[in-house]
Amino acid sequence: MITYLDGTIAEKQPTRLVMDVGGVGYEVFIPLCTYDRLPAMGERCKVLTHDHVREESRQLFGFMSEDERDTFRLLLGISGIGPKIALSALSGLSARELKAAVVEGDIKRLSSISGVGKRTAERMVVELRSRIKPGEALEAVAGGDPQSPDNIRLRDTVLALIALGYQQDAARKMATQALKGGDDLGVEELIKRALGGR
Repeated sequence: MITYLDGTIAEKQPTRLVMDVGGVGYEVFIPLCTYDRLPAMGERCKVLTHDHVREESRQLFGFMSEDERDTFRLLLGISGIGPKIALSALSGLSARELKAAVVEGDIKRLSSISGVGKRTAERMVVELRSRIKPGEALEAVAGGDPQSPDNIRLRDTVLALIALGYQQDAARKMATQALKGGDDLGVEELIKRALGGR
């Protein structure tokens, strides 16, 4: 299995590139988010890959970040979604936006992806929601800088509520409500406030 390619870019287009690795040219299919971050032709770079093998073909799909590759693999796990639609999804939405749409159940946004209809969007929400880790879900929904003090406090509060037995959606709503007007409160106070409001 090929997990990454480290070489120079021999060809570059919005949907594919050819990587020259030790004199061998590898064709790699990519989403637009990866294309936007590629260096110029002839320059060296490392591209993370997903090696997709089927009976009649073998294809390489490339990504500039682990998050993009993980999201691509999550999408491939959904019945009715193949590599083409998964690439289209990552070309239309960033990995964070895609996860946020799944967590929030935003069928309209998901069905705006080329090749994804309403039924497939609904299946994405149902099948992916439980597979997105609580921390990833919070970062996706929070937006902005995941390392900002507010986002860290929100994430820690939600994770604590989940540890206490609350479902992810309920914990997120409780923590968001507790955070309103509680700019100076620490995580412990936010948890008490969230539990007191129930």
